Amino acid sequence: MSTIESSVSSILLDRVAEWLTNSSLAGDELENIVRGFCERLTAAGLPLARVHLSFSMLHPLYDALSFTWRRASGVTIEGFRMPAGQKPDRFLQSPYYYLLDNNLQHIRRRLLLDGPNEFPIFEDLRKDSITDYLAFVQPFGDGSVQGMMGSWSTDHNTGFSDDMIDALLRMQNHLAVAAKMAVLGKLANNMLTTYLGGDAGKRVLNGQIRRGDGETIRAALVMGDMRESTMYAEKEGRQAYIDTLNQFFDAIAAPFNRNGGEILSFLGDGFLAVYPCGRHKDPSKIACEAALSAVHQAQARVAELNRDREQKGLTRVGYGIGLHVGNVMFGNVGLKDRLTFSAFGSAVNEVQRLQILTKKYGREVVASQAFAGYCGGEWTTLGEEKLRGIRQKVTVLQPRAPAPAINVDESFREAVQNGLSEAEQVILLHRDAKKQVKRTSMEKFIQ
Repeated sequence: MSTIESSVSSILLDRVAEWLTNSSLAGDELENIVRGFCERLTAAGLPLARVHLSFSMLHPLYDALSFTWRRASGVTIEGFRMPAGQKPDRFLQSPYYYLLDNNLQHIRRRLLLDGPNEFPIFEDLRKDSITDYLAFVQPFGDGSVQGMMGSWSTDHNTGFSDDMIDALLRMQNHLAVAAKMAVLGKLANNMLTTYLGGDAGKRVLNGQIRRGDGETIRAALVMGDMRESTMYAEKEGRQAYIDTLNQFFDAIAAPFNRNGGEILSFLGDGFLAVYPCGRHKDPSKIACEAALSAVHQAQARVAELNRDREQKGLTRVGYGIGLHVGNVMFGNVGLKDRLTFSAFGSAVNEVQRLQILTKKYGREVVASQAFAGYCGGEWTTLGEEKLRGIRQKVTVLQPRAPAPAINVDESFREAVQNGLSEAEQVILLHRDAKKQVKRTSMEKFIQ
């Protein structure tokens, strides 16, 4: 790089701090905050070549989010999940672990071309012509499990001046405040989405938090259930049963959380999914066809799961699926200070009882006449049933043609093989797709 002045403009840094405050108040995403912050620091005259930031997260799929900003290429993002009870050697030999192990807040190292590699990551940094490196740990409050770790790197030939280090430390505090706000916002969204579902979570975040808040929607309904779960629980033990149940949900339930569908709730070893639609024929037809397409995907995925289980000497998993269409009341019910966001009403009761009828008729999938009528195609009538609480008898049908051959997602096959859930596998695939060189997952969090 060309020679630059070592002094840093306090006026421009104040503008960066002001931008961080405004971004926090506006509820900006963490990615936008990191990108905008790094770009504004370089615009203010700091010769940053690389910035690495890792944030611990309370999330069911990963333990941390990592952002790596490079002057030449912008920001890359990765989610990381720490293997249970393991600390990879690369992490134990990293500057971050050194900081944590020695209860330090900062570590600064000049990287000479022919100097020793105190930490393995320095070898990679030298390849990028990095001359100076400053790592830090920034907790989000005393006793908090959440916080920020990061590093500032420059390729300027004289490294960081004292003015630059002072500026970085000062701006680090402003960044921590903005990042904490974004992490807490992300945490709220993660928890509500995880436990309530995407649409219900948005409704709660938008203020539908009082008992009775809600509405009536029309939807295609799917109720699925695992067979002989009590036997599995008694035979396999608690943890093996939980693992089997999660594998079952990964296989059968995931397709109903796409293409307009959403899983509203998991009910023991079953689930309820909805495909909201308008009250006219065409929207109802689209919703029912999407639900039936997801059924075919689910059947193929369970077949793949059972082939894998048989190869391992495990028992096959059975299931039943009921399909219906109707009006659903969707909203908050419960106590004044302890609520759940759920779907209820006669259509929900009917689809649940249709699912139970798969046991009587020995079929994996049954549907109501209303669902089959909107969906079209060939159906076989199994009989008419008087459902408890329903005045008129309901015609019960099953798809006549066998489920079409479906290519099971490669990500699901890998998830079955390595024990990760499909959602976790998606995170890992997203991470791997962004790698430019082959390295372990931990390495992204120790730069």
